[in-house]
Amino acid sequence: MQPLLIWPAPPPPDLVRVLDLAGLPWAACATETDARAGVWSGAVVAADDDAEAGFSMARSLRRGDLAVAPLLLLVRGTHLGDLDGRHDTFDDFCVAPFHPAELEARLRHLLAAEPGVEAGPEIVEYEPLVLNLETYQASIEGRPLDLTYMEYELLKFLASNPGRVFTRETLLSRVWGYEYYGGARTVDVHIRRLRAKLGEEHAGLIQTVRSVGYKFGESRWNA
Repeated sequence: MQPLLIWPAPPPPDLVRVLDLAGLPWAACATETDARAGVWSGAVVAADDDAEAGFSMARSLRRGDLAVAPLLLLVRGTHLGDLDGRHDTFDDFCVAPFHPAELEARLRHLLAAEPGVEAGPEIVEYEPLVLNLETYQASIEGRPLDLTYMEYELLKFLASNPGRVFTRETLLSRVWGYEYYGGARTVDVHIRRLRAKLGEEHAGLIQTVRSVGYKFGESRWNA
């Protein structure tokens, strides 16, 4: 797919995190002139810090031969009333500060509804680790990982919740989905196999929390 146009430049870090984690290509533009230099699958205009400038940019992107669509506006709750009379300049909006999952869902919905636009595969990415949730492929620093189905499911669950600590019992319930015959030891065995396949350099991504269970990496949303 073509990249999403993001305004302003540089874009808000929280927005960049969502786009990168979702595997959505993007490029930031500061002006309408910059926007005319590219071909876009859509746009995100962050009007939460400077509402008037954001509304002006959205209006510029929708007029004339540029006509970028779909377009999503990020706005503060205090500016919702300002959206009246501007509905021709955007296709959807999201209130900031936003929940990452909500913003990604809104973007994917807009892109999926746009004829000829492919939103791309759903990706889970953490530093050098990349999981393609559509093809069940995994790689670390570009090196493919040869994982069993349950190893992949366990890694996907952990990597989708960085920084959270899970007990063995919770992992059994959430990943295996039922009271597995092998008990909690099954989790330990799969963790050991995953660490071995990640390699010595990256085995520490999966951390043992003594007397509790395991966690993967660190939360992305820590201040």
